[in-house]
Amino acid sequence: MDEPVLLTGAGGRVGQAILRHIGDRFEWRLLDREQLGESKRPDSVPDDDVFATDITDEAGVREAIDGVYAVIHLAGDPRPEAPWDSVLRNNIDGTHTLFQAAVEAGVEKFAFASSNHAVGAYETTDRTPDLYRPEDDFRLNGTELPRPSNLYGVSKATGEILGRYYHDNHDISVVNVRIGNLTEGHPPIDYERGQAMWLSYRDCANLFERCVLADYDYETVYGISDNDRRYYSIERARSVLGYEPTDNSAEYEDEDESDCANGDDD
Repeated sequence: MDEPVLLTGAGGRVGQAILRHIGDRFEWRLLDREQLGESKRPDSVPDDDVFATDITDEAGVREAIDGVYAVIHLAGDPRPEAPWDSVLRNNIDGTHTLFQAAVEAGVEKFAFASSNHAVGAYETTDRTPDLYRPEDDFRLNGTELPRPSNLYGVSKATGEILGRYYHDNHDISVVNVRIGNLTEGHPPIDYERGQAMWLSYRDCANLFERCVLADYDYETVYGISDNDRRYYSIERARSVLGYEPTDNSAEYEDEDESDCANGDDD
């Protein structure tokens, strides 16, 4: 594909997972609050396609988004404990700025990095810990309403609703990816919830690649690997996006804890 893809939050964990695994697949525009060093970007991305700007900076965002085909929007405050003033500015106002600039620039597709925290309150005391185990058949499939577990989750749910508005009123294709627990190399050990929502780096990259290449209208999918432990359904991601994950947290359950990387929920 010759048309550029804008990746916001390119220096973060999700952005780096994408660039490490599919950095050669697209012509990239990379945006981050801080200037990206050469070690954090593919060799094929010239300095002119790297933007150091805040996503609430309308002029800076318009410059970065001009002429792109698709947006993968990751930028924002990723802390589950982030206070309201930060999620309002960075996650809600910033996402609104990106959507508005995208429709003005004629962008065709917008992949929004939502979060498991947008639906975290479905994990009620009468469901846990059983729903983290392979034999439990409880599933969230993306059709349920948001049920945030913190203000960060509220901001991600708001981003999903902004996407609904911009799709319905401006005909831009939007997919919300409710990302699980992204860790490099191995899933968490002795953490059933993390194993149930594990997303490997290569599956993360594959999923967002499909968000750029597939045809869809407005969708909400879950971003996890093909785990035996699972209370998020990935069937919609498979059928609509053509997502084919390769990793499964069950393959690592017998690994020593010392061999495994720690990770955080997104």
